[in-house]
Amino acid sequence: MVDVPVREFTLDPAQLDRVGVDLVRPESVVAERDGTLWASDGRGGATRILPGGAQRLFTGWGGEPNGLAIAPDGTLVTANIALGRVQAMTRDGRVSTMLEQVDGLRLTSANFPWFDSRGRLWITCLTREEHWWPAAASPRPDGFIVLVDERGARVVADGIVGTNEARLDAAEEWLYVAETMRGRILRYRVAPDGSLGEPEVHGPDPLPGRAPFVDGFAFDAAGNCWVTTVVRNGIGVITPDGDWHVVLEDPREDALQGFLDAQAAGTVTPDHMAACAGPALQFPTSICFAGDDLRTVHVGSLAMPSLPTFRAPVPGLPLAHWGA
Repeated sequence: MVDVPVREFTLDPAQLDRVGVDLVRPESVVAERDGTLWASDGRGGATRILPGGAQRLFTGWGGEPNGLAIAPDGTLVTANIALGRVQAMTRDGRVSTMLEQVDGLRLTSANFPWFDSRGRLWITCLTREEHWWPAAASPRPDGFIVLVDERGARVVADGIVGTNEARLDAAEEWLYVAETMRGRILRYRVAPDGSLGEPEVHGPDPLPGRAPFVDGFAFDAAGNCWVTTVVRNGIGVITPDGDWHVVLEDPREDALQGFLDAQAAGTVTPDHMAACAGPALQFPTSICFAGDDLRTVHVGSLAMPSLPTFRAPVPGLPLAHWGA
């Protein structure tokens, strides 16, 4: 691949490779240094994909595992959006519950877990509703963020309209959060005790296009924020200075407008969302940098049976479980 600047990097959906087979709702993907991939699986667990392609499904979580992370001790951790809890799974398949409520508040829509370099666990909850769909059908500012550290678990941010993935930047000075139903990325200054400052928007507000609902994102080593726009079936980049660049999109514009019209009328249903699936990409939700050089990108999704894969022009930012 000829190296090009990120701002000039584009892909046609036909250029995507695929990794994995017969996956079920692989919403979140994490990579290990040895090339092993883990994808959350709608059958209630996670699928391990070895570098040679061999797969194994580990069940036991139940429900609908959403975001996926690897703890400092190597344990797999999921935010189970159907069961409303954060769960752990050892490498031999033993399952435990880590957190179900905080400050008397149930984690009804536990969405995404993320570990920083200090071993602190950041958890996002999309809404206070019992199920996430009402918050997508009729957006409301009731999403929140939980921090778990040596002081225990506590809510550190609230009032978010569809809280999705959250990650710290390379210096761990800012917590970035996908505010899905407002189509934008927020960020909060992180104090030494883990408390957060006031939110500010990073990049366009909202992102361009109809229904630019941001789902997942990941940073590369240059500080670019690679973003999935779930119902636009797209991937784009927010540069450190806040510019937006589309890498690829596979949108169904008529279906997107139908979704928005139904949402405005209060009549939107899951069928309106289902109609937005593209022919090549169906609801991409997460970005995972992998490989020896961290330039192989795997894309999680709500609907595809494999992981769309491509080579990025810059390496990704390694996650904490990769070590120094």
